[in-house]
Amino acid sequence: MCERERGVRLLFVGDIVGRSGRRAFCARVPELRTRLGIDVCIANAENAAAGFGLTAAIADQLFAAGADVLTMGNHLFDQRELVAHIEREPRILRPLNMMPGTPGRGLIEHRDAQGRRVVVIQVIGRLFMGLYDDPFRAVDQALRPYRLGVNAEAIVVDVHAEATSEKLGLAHFLDGRVTAVVGTHTHVPTADVRVLPGGTGYVTDVGMTGDYDSVIGMEKEGALRRWLSQVPGPRLEPARGEATLCAVLIDVDAATGKARGIQPVRLGGCLSEVDPQHLP
Repeated sequence: MCERERGVRLLFVGDIVGRSGRRAFCARVPELRTRLGIDVCIANAENAAAGFGLTAAIADQLFAAGADVLTMGNHLFDQRELVAHIEREPRILRPLNMMPGTPGRGLIEHRDAQGRRVVVIQVIGRLFMGLYDDPFRAVDQALRPYRLGVNAEAIVVDVHAEATSEKLGLAHFLDGRVTAVVGTHTHVPTADVRVLPGGTGYVTDVGMTGDYDSVIGMEKEGALRRWLSQVPGPRLEPARGEATLCAVLIDVDAATGKARGIQPVRLGGCLSEVDPQHLP
């Protein structure tokens, strides 16, 4: 397939956790972009600053390494400086369905190097997550101006949620209307990477980009103290070993904007590697 005939090629990187996750992202993504011909890289960065939130300096580091859009989640404002910075930086997305008046935005129209429009949206779940507006109605309303293959070459929705049922429900609700629905938040990669019947690529959770010799990215000792005692302990710290970069690679049909294929990516660290060498 010649360059002008293929659709957008997307890389979505799962939750970047602490310094170890940042190191893996910065080391791996530039090479992946070149080798796999990635047009747009989206990454979840809500745990990038010592496991809790994101700073302006770290955001700039991730952009410089190859991120085009950063999504957040329930740790959105753990670093207070982001309250003002997110208003100035449109490439950082917060969940769309947060309460009215929350700083930032939940949707971006990103243009790749060829000028193709890639719409990125994030919503946050409600089951076990907190008090948020309805993600189904929020994303349905946000999508009304867009049609795949007409005024959007690709549409990606990051569902930051705890419950697998809620993520799956949103995926089926959006099937055929968006290019991909990718789950974040639980930090464990799931084995259900597939294209749904309507042409939407899906994975329940991309997994984290962090050290898996840990408790979902945090040092084991501190996490275990919380399970074994009700005495408050010190703040959890990210594990510092070699991280696994977890991501999905999405190949988009140029005519329809739907997913031609979606593949897992796992590189480095203690998980078994999945390194896509060939695209469909």
